[in-house]
Amino acid sequence: MSNTPPNAQEMPFLEHLLELRDRLLKIVLTVLIVFLALVSFANDIYTYFAGPLLAAVPSGLIATGVVSPFFVPIKLTLVLSFFIAMPVVLYHMWSFIAPGLYKHEKELIHPLLISSSLLFYAGIAFAYFVVFPLVFKFMNAVTPDGVAMMPDIGHYLDFALKMFFAFGIAFEVPIATILLVWTGMTTPEALAKKRPYIIVGAFVVGMLMTPPDMISQTLLAIPILLLFEAGLFFSRFFLKKKAEREAQQEKEAAEQLEKDLDDEFERLTADDDK
Repeated sequence: MSNTPPNAQEMPFLEHLLELRDRLLKIVLTVLIVFLALVSFANDIYTYFAGPLLAAVPSGLIATGVVSPFFVPIKLTLVLSFFIAMPVVLYHMWSFIAPGLYKHEKELIHPLLISSSLLFYAGIAFAYFVVFPLVFKFMNAVTPDGVAMMPDIGHYLDFALKMFFAFGIAFEVPIATILLVWTGMTTPEALAKKRPYIIVGAFVVGMLMTPPDMISQTLLAIPILLLFEAGLFFSRFFLKKKAEREAQQEKEAAEQLEKDLDDEFERLTADDDK
């Protein structure tokens, strides 16, 4: 059997670079179009973005920088534009790498690209709707008397984006688990035996990637553990499908070999008769 992907086409290195450049330009153009459509609503977007903090902290936000009231909402709108354009980004990534993949690799990577994006968005939503309200209420409650909690809008944006990134990456645990099993680096049984270490590791990750309070640390560690179990479950399913595919390929190869031998035997017999 050939090791060359069936849909692969020989392209010069320069053509690959030109195609990559064109797709990157299309991605940038898409993000720019979305940004231009949203930029006039930048202040409204930031107000909604700051909703969990404003609900928990009556004193509201402040702007310590001279140009912060202008640039911070613009920065947030640009980040939001990239998130909205993510389907286009994934489409061009997929279109660029797909021709060099085998059929079974396409069957795996395509759903993983979609599911990883959805999980990343789910992590962001979990941080915004669940973690933020609890963390900000806790921070406001432990603020000493006589001290007004009034975060800067730029600092809040940096904090929120860091939390979004932490929870978005943490929610990719099932994808990482499936890929580890699929590539043969480990097995579901081996991962299951390491469950106690993974529990400790989840809380260590929660401690390192969130503010120094038990609420956000626990709220990150628990989803990591649940998603690890989900990844373990689905990895067994993908491993079974992989074994079935390999068995089918071996059967087809054996049948093809038998057919070739029969054809060769018939040819030799015909030559002897002549």
